[in-house]
Amino acid sequence: MAKLLLFLALVAGAGFWWIGRGQRMSLREARRLLGIDEGAGEEEIRAAHRRLIQRVHPDAGGSAELATRVNAARDVLLAELRRN
Repeated sequence: MAKLLLFLALVAGAGFWWIGRGQRMSLREARRLLGIDEGAGEEEIRAAHRRLIQRVHPDAGGSAELATRVNAARDVLLAELRRN
């Protein structure tokens, strides 16, 4: 029984890893979604995010999926700025 539980835990862990590995948005896609240029700084990224999230937020009649993508775009671009 213990071997079966261990096997199932390993399979579940591998499944979560497989699903999550392709979820990162590319820098190009993030810039395109927010409508900003390659040399945009933190202020410009945050301003573009703020403008777009006001239109796509679920409380404003938008979709949760699109709001999640807009937030991910902001996070990817800000993380890239911090790395450089």
